Amino acid sequence: MFKEFKTFIMRGNVLDLAIAVIIGAAFGKIVTSLTEDILMPMIGKVFGGLDFSSYFVVLGEVPANLQGSTDYAALKKAGVPLLGYGEFVTQAVNFLIVAFIIFLLLRVVNRAVGMFEQEKAPEAPAVEPADIQLLREIRDELRARRP
Repeated sequence: MFKEFKTFIMRGNVLDLAIAVIIGAAFGKIVTSLTEDILMPMIGKVFGGLDFSSYFVVLGEVPANLQGSTDYAALKKAGVPLLGYGEFVTQAVNFLIVAFIIFLLLRVVNRAVGMFEQEKAPEAPAVEPADIQLLREIRDELRARRP
């Protein structure tokens, strides 16, 4: 069983997947920072200058020690039911950024593969129509009969 597992792990696809997961995790942190530290503050400025991720609606009882609090993280940690639409918008922007970057990467890869395929495949000679081939054979036969 260990030998089968070793064979499975050493296949190229599994190693490629492991590398992709590691790079994806690091890329996710970069996108999260871009969203939370650069984009969302600008969007928050447009929508009133507040931290956009702290936009929420309280749906239940708030503990006495947190009455009047506008700290989304503290209320959430205390177990208060919240409709955190600001955090949802932040995550949606995160998703759109990742999806757009993946789209751009796939577009570049598809173009590169297309260019490679064009270079790799030699151009096949054009097939002559049958009547042209027949006429060439007749011409060659007539030339061969001449003294």
